Amino acid sequence: MAKHISSLVIALILNFFNASLAIPATYNVLSLGAKPDGKTDSTKSLISAWAAACGSPRPATIYVPPGRYLVQQVHFRGACQNKAITFRIDGTLVAPSDYNVLGSVGNWMLFEGVNGVTISGGILDGQGTGLWACKASSKLCPIGATTLGFVNSNNIVISGLTSLNSQMFHIVINGCRNVKLQGVRVLASGTSPNTDGIHVQLSSGVTILRSKFSTGDDCVSIGPGTANLWIENVVCGPGHGISIGSLGKDLQEAGVQNVTIKTVTFKGTQNGVRIKAWGRPSSGFVQGVLFQHAVMINVQNPIVIDQNYCPHNLNCPGQVSGVKVRDVTYQDIHGTSATRVAVKFDCSRNNPCSGIRLEDVKLTYQNQPAAASCANAGGSSSGLVEPTSCL
Repeated sequence: MAKHISSLVIALILNFFNASLAIPATYNVLSLGAKPDGKTDSTKSLISAWAAACGSPRPATIYVPPGRYLVQQVHFRGACQNKAITFRIDGTLVAPSDYNVLGSVGNWMLFEGVNGVTISGGILDGQGTGLWACKASSKLCPIGATTLGFVNSNNIVISGLTSLNSQMFHIVINGCRNVKLQGVRVLASGTSPNTDGIHVQLSSGVTILRSKFSTGDDCVSIGPGTANLWIENVVCGPGHGISIGSLGKDLQEAGVQNVTIKTVTFKGTQNGVRIKAWGRPSSGFVQGVLFQHAVMINVQNPIVIDQNYCPHNLNCPGQVSGVKVRDVTYQDIHGTSATRVAVKFDCSRNNPCSGIRLEDVKLTYQNQPAAASCANAGGSSSGLVEPTSCL
């Protein structure tokens, strides 16, 4: 009997211990010295909160209450003692207004080697307008910093976050697995340089849902080594559209495969759905891509494959793209083009595009049929296709 009671007590203690481990530890940055005035440097408070959360054996929450918090460059490193750290942000994290402070560091906020991190809500204000003005004046300016980066990290969730006026890219996912971004908003001027909304590369299992992008570069850019990417219910504009590429900048380069982009609206963008590759040798490739249910509203280049990308005519004139583009489907694409050529497939003469499929595409230009242009592209069309397919 005594032995039975002893076993019962031990079991209760273990259950209590396990239950206590399941209750998240919460670290409020105000309690750690942060000031919500937008002027006092709160970087150390954020770093202290991360150190405590990362070192906790149980799930942890870092809470940022309402207010504006000045934050310098922060590098959040893993691995951590737990795989469930949540940043719950009800306030705004503000970058230094002097763009020289972050201009050469690469990233404002960087997560590296973490597993199971969630960012929920909040605003990240990159204060990039000063750097944009510097670049527009042709002065010697810093490159600028990415607002939020995840490198070599897994099982990441970014939900309800707003990225405002990033100096350079807003969000970068690099070398990651299983990343979900939902309800993300990206806001920057349509003339802001190199302010891609979300850039994905060398990553698999990335999902982007119910998000809105207004920026000066690609709403989403998809770099080498991206696989199993799903983008759905996205609004883009102003911006340069959704781009696979640029690819083929390097001779040895990983390919892009299994990409689905569906239920997307483009408003006044430079491009709609684009694939672009440098006009020079490369081992890169694009295959297994579906563009589906897209609405184009006054888009300059609604559908484009450009394998002769050569900015400033440097290091590529007269060369031919080695990137192989195959098995790309455009299905249920409708709307208006701001230029006469609404569909342009400008593929490599040495590596022609193959398996290009147009299904139920209707694009008009000034209430008239638009035009299509093909070079070194092969494929098929079905259903109603306007402009008339040149494949």
